[in-house]
Amino acid sequence: MENNKSEYKDMPSPLGVIRLVATDVGLAAILWEGEDYSRAKLSTPERNDQNPILLKTEQQLKEYFAKARTTFDIPLDFSGTEFQKKVWNALLNVPFGKTKTYGELARVLGDIKAVRAVGGALNKNPIAIIVPCHRIVGASGKMIGFAGGIANKTILLHLENKYKMPSLFDD
Repeated sequence: MENNKSEYKDMPSPLGVIRLVATDVGLAAILWEGEDYSRAKLSTPERNDQNPILLKTEQQLKEYFAKARTTFDIPLDFSGTEFQKKVWNALLNVPFGKTKTYGELARVLGDIKAVRAVGGALNKNPIAIIVPCHRIVGASGKMIGFAGGIANKTILLHLENKYKMPSLFDD
C-alpha cells in the first residue's frame, strides 16, 4: 500500500453508488459499487462525509452528471508505477466529448508499440470518470475494456454526447 491514511464518502450517481476516496494530498480513487481498494493501492479508508476533497469531488461529479461541468479541478493523488502515472496524466488531456484509441494514446506517449501496456495501465486507473479512461476505445471505435463495465462506459460516453444510447424502441 502506497498511501497510509485515507478517507471515503459514498455518493449516489447514475452509475450506482460510487465510493470517493481521498488522502491528505488529493482524490485517490473513485470506486465502483462493491469494488475493493486493490486498484487504488490503499489501505481500508475511514468514512468521513465532511472531508473537503470528497465534498468538492461530489459537487463536481454532480455537476458533470447534470451536464453542467466538462472539466474537473480537484487535486489528485495517483498511486501507481511511473508508467501508469504517465498514462493517467495523458488521459487528463483527452477532452470531454472526444475519444481516442489505445493506439492513439500510446502514440501520444511516444511508443506506438506500448498499446498493451497502455491498456493495462487504463485497467488499473484508480480515479474513474475524472481521469477519463472511459474515453479510450478500440481501434474500430468499439467500446472495450472498462473496470466499471461496458454499460457504465456507454452511459458516460452518452452523457458526453459521443455515443447514442440504444433504445428499446429503435428498429
